Amino acid sequence: MVKVKEVVGFLNRELDTSKLKDYSKNGLQVKGRKEIKNVGFAVDANLPTFKKASREKVDLLVVHHGIKWKLDKERKVNKLRAEAVKKTGMSLYAVHLPLDAHYKYGNNIGLCELLRLGKRRKFGRYGSSKVGYKGEFANVKSLSWIKRVLDKELGADCKIYNFGKKKIKTIGVVSGGAGEFIGEAVKEGLDCFIVGEIKLGDYNRARDLGLSLIVGGHYATETVGVKILQKLVKEKFGVKTKFIKVDTPI
Repeated sequence: MVKVKEVVGFLNRELDTSKLKDYSKNGLQVKGRKEIKNVGFAVDANLPTFKKASREKVDLLVVHHGIKWKLDKERKVNKLRAEAVKKTGMSLYAVHLPLDAHYKYGNNIGLCELLRLGKRRKFGRYGSSKVGYKGEFANVKSLSWIKRVLDKELGADCKIYNFGKKKIKTIGVVSGGAGEFIGEAVKEGLDCFIVGEIKLGDYNRARDLGLSLIVGGHYATETVGVKILQKLVKEKFGVKTKFIKVDTPI
């Protein structure tokens, strides 16, 4: 048996959760069982995730999108979620922007790894930090090639918006809802931008600025980091681990 506080302390240190300014209250959000055998990993803290995790006898659930936010616009539903977690007896740990931005375990560096991008540099300024990455292919790639790789690795159906170059050498990567970085991608002269989710205004901005986009899905692009953490925790503590998949088309 491993104590929850050992895993939580380890993740806090590895991800340096106090360094990056975030609107998520990162860390242990719900205290449940103090000793654990099984650790679950998921993107979202919601009722379907809790139900599946409970069936898998998860003692600690690690998620990217938690239930405690500094400006909580979903307080009512998050109260419902907190009650649901407590009924299962499991503990809940959440890590948001530190998992997007991490140089080794993050969503964005993980996406770069899937595409085998070289010359990786930080990209996507959020406050005083950068949460994404940019990189280069050794040889130019087509948009359809990039889509095929991501579709296979993420189990997704990425959308291509061919507003600019068809042959891609340089590319920016920010998972989740990150359309705000389209202007930065154009300013830096990137050929393409990979993002999880965009709004109508983002679509129009990319079209008018002539930037090709690949939209992979908010959920799909953020499965990467929690899966990396799953492997890390399993190797460090020798506990059973499980990725809790909940079909989410967004």
